[in-house]
Amino acid sequence: MGYKRGLRNQYAHTALLKLENVNDRKDVDFYLGKRVAYIYSGKKSGEKKHRVIWGKIMRAHGNSGTVRAKFRTNLPPKAIGQKVRVMLYPSTI
Repeated sequence: MGYKRGLRNQYAHTALLKLENVNDRKDVDFYLGKRVAYIYSGKKSGEKKHRVIWGKIMRAHGNSGTVRAKFRTNLPPKAIGQKVRVMLYPSTI
């Protein structure tokens, strides 16, 4: 969705993610602490390699199932609106 932001400042170290089939705050509890991967292709010297930026879902954002995730390095601006993969580990069950 984008970065965490206020009226005048945006915080690129925290991304807002909308998860599929998560529509309220109670459903977010299952995903807290799960790993998130943003996968993109890097183009260097003619070869195509896939690269990953790892992150973790930290907390809920609002009441509609949106979450805040912190990534090891800030997500690039081209990642806004793109898909990320949610890994179902570490398990809390």
